[in-house]
Amino acid sequence: MSDPELYEQFKGHRDAITSVHFSPCKKQVVSSSLDQTIMLWNFTSDAKAYRYTGHTDAVLDVQFSRTGHLVASASRDRTVRLWVADMKGESSELKAHQAAVRSVQFSPDNQHLATGSDDKSVKVWAVQRTKFVQSLTEHTNWVRSVRWSPDGRLLASCSDDRTVKIWDQSSGSCIHTFTQPKGFGHQVDFHPSGACVGVASSCGKVQIYDIRAMKLQQLYTAHEGPVSSLNFHPSGNYLISGSQDSKIKIYDLLQARPIYTLSGHQNQVTAVSFSPKGDYFSTGGQDCQILVWKTKCDSEEVTAEKERKVMQEKMVQEVANLRLGVEEVESILETPCRNMAKEMNVIASKENKENQEQGSDKEVLRQLANMNKNLDTLTKTVLLMEKRLSLVEDQVRLLSNK
Repeated sequence: MSDPELYEQFKGHRDAITSVHFSPCKKQVVSSSLDQTIMLWNFTSDAKAYRYTGHTDAVLDVQFSRTGHLVASASRDRTVRLWVADMKGESSELKAHQAAVRSVQFSPDNQHLATGSDDKSVKVWAVQRTKFVQSLTEHTNWVRSVRWSPDGRLLASCSDDRTVKIWDQSSGSCIHTFTQPKGFGHQVDFHPSGACVGVASSCGKVQIYDIRAMKLQQLYTAHEGPVSSLNFHPSGNYLISGSQDSKIKIYDLLQARPIYTLSGHQNQVTAVSFSPKGDYFSTGGQDCQILVWKTKCDSEEVTAEKERKVMQEKMVQEVANLRLGVEEVESILETPCRNMAKEMNVIASKENKENQEQGSDKEVLRQLANMNKNLDTLTKTVLLMEKRLSLVEDQVRLLSNK
């Protein structure tokens, strides 16, 4: 991953930023703030930013739909609003919960919304009909964050009750609960593979839980203050987190270590998000600023993929060459084996003859000893080539699975 560079700086909110999210199809970022508004920012210098008003209290989360045509916002005023992402910013209201709504996200198929609230519940809504579908109610304290799995079958939520719950959306049942030993989760996010979830914790740690093995997979203690937000890179190889210690951290998940520490905000970092292609990431802070950073990790992923393909092609060719070599050696072995069989038959027939000369037998035995030595060498060569062939085929299979 190349060194991130500050690409753009947006100012316009009058209070702390609470959430940032990239459009899936345009160079746009949407942000929410304690100033009761959301703003839509364009990367191009000649385009204006749009301010959407309608909430009557702090806006705590904001998310684009998967098509980019709608924006959903969650507010302390107990409502969720659906906005048309254009200049007018017309909106409809969902009276969603009995307390502040802290989290909102569209399902992968754009058909549903999931919301999390201080009323201790997670709720699911039908987008087109703007109707309530179901409520998930096993948390015993505020629900800070809720997110869909990439396939839309599961939901993950974190709460002040110090648990992270995995839900089956179709049945509404909780299929597993992770209990955090210290602190509670500020935000939860699914890995792009859907195999694990990351949690930004109030104790200053970032936890990654494997939802197949149902155990803690990785733990990072890189921050000196509560972790406010986190997000996985689309490749699944990196993770970004923002903390109240004013630092932004980027982790290499394959090496299981933090690789970058960034400073740009004057105070607490409250929101982080990667772009859909992973070529940008955005951060928001208590300083009312949104920063957009550029990184080359997306192009590096493409380069790495090309290198894997080249390596795979080379190994496939090596397999073909080794197979040819084995066949050639086996054909070489075939002739001396036939000759040895003939000689053995000759010896057997000669032993039945009383007039066989002893010197002739010795000559034949000497030739057989030489042939046996050559066969032994060739056999060892075949075994080594077959072993090498097996190893190369294993490497080809590993590369094919990446």
